[in-house]
Amino acid sequence: MAVPGTWSRSNVLVDVVGNYDTLPGEAGATGPLIPVSSTPVFSVIIPTLHRPARLADCLRSLTALNYPKHRFEIVIVDDGASPATEKQVADVARESGVVTHYLARSRGGPAKARNAGATAAHGRFLAFTDDDCVVSPDWLAHLEQGLEADGTAIVGGQTLNGLPAVMCSTASQLLIDYLYEYFHVELTGARFFTTNNLAVTTERFARGGGFDESFPLAAGEDREFCERWQRDGGRLTYADGAVIHHRHQLNLWRFIRQHFNYGRGAHFLHQSRARSASAGRPAARPRVEPLSFYVRLVVYPFARGIGWRAVPLSGLMATSQVAYAAGYLYQRLNRL
Repeated sequence: MAVPGTWSRSNVLVDVVGNYDTLPGEAGATGPLIPVSSTPVFSVIIPTLHRPARLADCLRSLTALNYPKHRFEIVIVDDGASPATEKQVADVARESGVVTHYLARSRGGPAKARNAGATAAHGRFLAFTDDDCVVSPDWLAHLEQGLEADGTAIVGGQTLNGLPAVMCSTASQLLIDYLYEYFHVELTGARFFTTNNLAVTTERFARGGGFDESFPLAAGEDREFCERWQRDGGRLTYADGAVIHHRHQLNLWRFIRQHFNYGRGAHFLHQSRARSASAGRPAARPRVEPLSFYVRLVVYPFARGIGWRAVPLSGLMATSQVAYAAGYLYQRLNRL
């Protein structure tokens, strides 16, 4: 039977359009519904926490993809179980006709949220992004091309700053751009991709154990995931056409707190490496980058040719490293 616009929460489908049968054991047409159509190619997984308006922009960009709607589903993992978020998801889902799942859960951090989304997913591939990102129309098409070429790879795309007028948001993205350039020599031998723009095969993700849930923050878990993936024989492949715009609204305090948490995440990463080494598994050794790394980081805004804004941006880049070091020291002392 054709059932347009059904809506329910948790692990049941949200706003589904297509041909469905009732779940086994359910009587009558009012019971929960499951699709009998083909398995989607992609499951797009988005963790979210109390940002319904930004999430709505993200969802609308997904529903406007140049990609057949029946070939992907959206999995929202609400880490705060917010009624406002649930309503926003329902509203956008009803407009779009894209299969959408809404999972509400208590606070557990982004690693746990992404794993929960992957467990609920039905797609052959998993694509991860964040609730403050807007994807380009060809995003999934480019990710699919990379995964079809090499199913052992993590395929990572290009992230652009979606708030160029906001100084701290610009500095935050510049730092990521610098790290990508520093570690991704000629786009080979990549060290990591950020979790707001990467895709993997569902089977290999499950076999590898997903994200390390001992990471409580949105910090360091992406690097650990990519290191473990490469250690297990997988590759990292860059897809420059898979573009997203990151709209991370940051003032100075939020910018400092973000990089303080990145420092804390670095300590969790070093602990994870130590656990791997003690278990007899190969693990990357913690390293301190040479002084030239930090000098180039601070002057990086000038190298980008962005005029007078390079001066305050350079100051913010230096501030980020002070906050990072403070966060690492804090977490280390807190552990002791």
